[in-house]
Amino acid sequence: MAMKKLSNIFKELLKEKGIDKVGSLSRRVPKRDSSRPLQEIAIAVLEGKGVIVKVNELTTIAWDLSGRVTKGALFAYVPLNSSHLKKFEVVVEGKDLRERLYQHRWPYFIIDLMHWEKHTEKEKKKVALQASQSYGIMRDYLWGDRLALTWVNEEFKEIANFPLEKVTTYEGPTWDFLKKEGIERVVLLDPWADKDLSEDDFSAGAFIIGGIVDTGGTKKKTTPRIGEELEKRGIKVLRRKISLRGDIIGVPDRINLILEILLKMILENKPMEDAVLEVQSPLHAKWRLRKELPKHKKRFLIDGKKFLIVEKELFCEYSKWLNIRWEDFVQVVRELNFVALERKRIQHLNKISTPRIINGKLYRVILLKRAMMLCYNC
Repeated sequence: MAMKKLSNIFKELLKEKGIDKVGSLSRRVPKRDSSRPLQEIAIAVLEGKGVIVKVNELTTIAWDLSGRVTKGALFAYVPLNSSHLKKFEVVVEGKDLRERLYQHRWPYFIIDLMHWEKHTEKEKKKVALQASQSYGIMRDYLWGDRLALTWVNEEFKEIANFPLEKVTTYEGPTWDFLKKEGIERVVLLDPWADKDLSEDDFSAGAFIIGGIVDTGGTKKKTTPRIGEELEKRGIKVLRRKISLRGDIIGVPDRINLILEILLKMILENKPMEDAVLEVQSPLHAKWRLRKELPKHKKRFLIDGKKFLIVEKELFCEYSKWLNIRWEDFVQVVRELNFVALERKRIQHLNKISTPRIINGKLYRVILLKRAMMLCYNC
């Protein structure tokens, strides 16, 4: 059975009850600016905070089963603590949704805190923040307890700024948690893995993200060690990486963003590249651009001065698969000490230049001062 988002299962349940749109009598659920109103309502129902009832008159706001705002509905979410609840007939409550969930199977998404003590105090706060953001991401797709944190200690509990009771926490090692859950096969998200994550891996019982920030110093290549420890205990570990066109440079490295890419691939059937680009920030895109642009540089020696030139049109090419803006492109060009010229101008420079090997590298040599002026003015 294909894995589904909580909101999709909730929609199926509503349809079976003859409900094609639902409103809310709560000011808190969903949030006013929510992009996933049915997901928020589903979580509130699942957590026992409220129920779906049949109301006596149309609600002032409602959403259809695609999440679009529509005209009022005769079915609405009502908090359990509402004084008006007794007036209405309850149609869907938490146990109805929980019974439906038993028919489905989801993996655990594990943040492994095995290397917690290798972090500085500042880095520990970053780990805790990213774990908190991961909790928010998980609730956008499923619900809290599918996010598991292992090797949880008192220090982490003290600085974690989110409700740990709504996720799965385990104070012991990851392998112990997996064995208690009967999970024998896992995917370890490892940037040093040889193979990319693919649909063939989605049947694993758990996906493990190393709870590691700043992978330099003593934390360099610590993710593979997580896998080694699991294998020693008889867990089958599939080491997989998330890449962008064959390279991990440009792939977001924050724990919560890795989780979001993973959920988009598994629950929304997004191709890896699409999932990466949906969460990639211009910062990560610039990391990749710094690696890509030097592949296209052309060396010119103009009146004795060296220039490294790239085509301005490369911006259009790379903006198709990197989240870069024009100002990002200009910034990276300057950082690399390159000059960006239009393709037709570079073609003109090629025509008036002579190829020459200098210190083992090919240069296009131009002696005309007017060509240098042309270069500066472009």
